[in-house]
Amino acid sequence: MEEKMIFLLLLLLFLTPCVSGTFVVNVTQTSYQAEENQDITLEWTFSSRTDTSLRSISTYCFLFTESRPYVLFHLNEGVESPESQDLQFAGRVQWDKDVLTEGRLTLHVSRLRTNDSGFYVCDILVRPDGTNSRRCWLNVTAAEVLEPQRPESPQAESWTGVWVAVGVLAAVLVFFVVCILTVCIPRYKRRTYNAAIQMQFIRETNHQD
Repeated sequence: MEEKMIFLLLLLLFLTPCVSGTFVVNVTQTSYQAEENQDITLEWTFSSRTDTSLRSISTYCFLFTESRPYVLFHLNEGVESPESQDLQFAGRVQWDKDVLTEGRLTLHVSRLRTNDSGFYVCDILVRPDGTNSRRCWLNVTAAEVLEPQRPESPQAESWTGVWVAVGVLAAVLVFFVVCILTVCIPRYKRRTYNAAIQMQFIRETNHQD
């Protein structure tokens, strides 16, 4: 029952962000698309003054899924609280401390999983300016698995060499056949014809004598 009440309170926070004064929170992107095992950077921006200190900033960031919310990141008065982080994100979330006082909350989530998909909500509190929250959507799809190419076996490589040799021999044989048909046989016929003409001429000359 207590967990359900916490979930309802978080859901209320998610649907109706609280606004105090002129403190404004935005997201740099409302939607993200990535594949599992990739890394991604989620970023929220908020209005800040030049004298904003790190200790004046606190934030709670959640992932809302169909089953339940998960704690993505917790910062209490400028100090990270990893013990509040859900095990799903343990060791996978890094943040940029240097840009936080400039009005940027940047979270780097590594080694994405498909169950990291959902709405990400960060409630940012800056004293004494106020508090506000915004959400963005992340969809993580399964990575495509490419089947490894099977290396050719030595037997296949040897047969490839045989077929190459057969192809070369066939080409040489065709070349010789063409030469015989187009050069040798015509020359032989021409010589035979000329010899026959010469014999006929000699016979006619002897007959006249």
